[in-house]
Amino acid sequence: MSHEGQQLFERWHKHRTVLLHLLQDVQNEHLDYKPWENAYTLGALAVHIAASSDMFLRSIVKGSFSPPSISTEFETIDDIRNIVQTSTESSTAVFNELSDILLEQPLDFNGFVAPGKVWLSNMVDHEIHHKGQLFTYVRAVGIEKVPFFTVQPSKQ
Repeated sequence: MSHEGQQLFERWHKHRTVLLHLLQDVQNEHLDYKPWENAYTLGALAVHIAASSDMFLRSIVKGSFSPPSISTEFETIDDIRNIVQTSTESSTAVFNELSDILLEQPLDFNGFVAPGKVWLSNMVDHEIHHKGQLFTYVRAVGIEKVPFFTVQPSKQ
């Protein structure tokens, strides 16, 4: 993994770890909550986060748009937790494939062309954005105890 890729991986992984913790107190009855008519449901938002990172990373490695390779079908919160965990493991493996060449390679994403490193940075920002929304959803369904928005460093 390139140095730049490693830095982005560490930033992404801190937020993904919090996402996994955030989903711990979510129950099946919360999955259909959505704050407005056309919003993602809580369950679909969590799955969207997981699938999007997979899509971004696989597209960077392939050099062209690639749909997510992970299953996004769910019925229960356990299904969602498994999807997010699978995505985390898969994304970590793909991160390890990133080289400086892949990060510099142009990628056309829906008509916008930019180097892979720009899309990788956008992937991290996308995840942070939606994780923030998910914090609001979780609070709205009555879950009061939520993790800090990022992993806290260990006390020395």
